[in-house]
Amino acid sequence: MPLSHVQPDPSLIPIEHPRCPGCQNRMMFSFIMPGPSGYDVRTFECVKCDHIETRMSCSDPMKAGSAGWANSDLNPPE
Repeated sequence: MPLSHVQPDPSLIPIEHPRCPGCQNRMMFSFIMPGPSGYDVRTFECVKCDHIETRMSCSDPMKAGSAGWANSDLNPPE
């Protein structure tokens, strides 16, 4: 089974299932482990070709850099 390197991915939300780089099938979430402070290490498996991919993601998406818009001057329409 090929194993990819751990790569930070702060935009990965808990319900997102990445595509397998080998066959483009949606990968199945396998398990989660604590990572460095503020991050989780998530493992996904492809049921079609047995590829395993591990990704690091922010444990609290609202604290991720991509959520900076939440603290901006944007307001809902009136």
